Amino acid sequence: MEARLFFVALWCGLYGYLIRLAMRKEDLIENPAVIMVINSLFWMTFAAMVGMLVASYSERLDQTTRFSLVFGLVGGVIGIVSGLRKSRQPEAREELIRDDLEWADTGFSAILLASVVMFFIVQAFKIPSGSMRMTFVEGDHLFVNKFIYGLPIPLTQKKIVPLRKIKQGDIVIFRYPARNKDNPHYGKDFIKRCIALEGQKVEIIDKKVFVNDVELVEPYKQHVEDNIFPKVPYALQDFQEKWQSGLFEGLAGNDIRDNFGPVVVPPGCILVMGDNRDRSFDSRFWGPLKVSAVKGRAWLRYWPLKRFKLVK
Repeated sequence: MEARLFFVALWCGLYGYLIRLAMRKEDLIENPAVIMVINSLFWMTFAAMVGMLVASYSERLDQTTRFSLVFGLVGGVIGIVSGLRKSRQPEAREELIRDDLEWADTGFSAILLASVVMFFIVQAFKIPSGSMRMTFVEGDHLFVNKFIYGLPIPLTQKKIVPLRKIKQGDIVIFRYPARNKDNPHYGKDFIKRCIALEGQKVEIIDKKVFVNDVELVEPYKQHVEDNIFPKVPYALQDFQEKWQSGLFEGLAGNDIRDNFGPVVVPPGCILVMGDNRDRSFDSRFWGPLKVSAVKGRAWLRYWPLKRFKLVK
């Protein structure tokens, strides 16, 4: 979302520049067709942003481009009609151009600032499922600390100036590691708890988690089922390879939910799980998570107000 906002901000800046160029030539600014185009572009931009927000709040991020195009086309038609009506009167025409230019300048500065803040500092996040119950419930709204693990460098997987590394127990937000765009989770942000770091051995025996052969004390987790799925008969090497390849995502299902591993978390990765252990789609199924995919750490639950709390 922040990358899209950044490009929208750049477009607003370019749009404002084009308006200023047009205002320098009277024959252009008095041409009804030019007025319609300028106003149409304004409404297309505004409507496309509404489409982005609708796609985001309806959790259909994979449809963002389609939503933006549809809304943008509708906005373009509104802009043409509105521009045609106002372009016939000089005063109305000048007022329309001034308004469009003012909104372009406001959009450039405000949207650019928002995209920078969202990319580098803090991002709002809404809990989409019950996988983290009871730590978080569906509909909780959080702020995510984006700089604690380092400032991301745009268009790369690198981060600089980290305040600290990811620790065991941190609740992290990350982009789901989909291997192709056909995956229904492609492009979505997930939230889970870091259970193990690179190089650590993880095994689950009858719902109990062991890290480096020591049982993990997990006061935050819950189980909603008493039944225990038995261990699948894979050789150790096979289990590690299948897990790292993400093959359990579609093949094993609940067969590895309660008895898992042992596996060793590969370099540059962590293993994450949801606190609602029987209802979480996490690293047990889709494999290790690259540290570079982590966007930040859950920081503050600000909504609903009765559940306002700093996340530790």
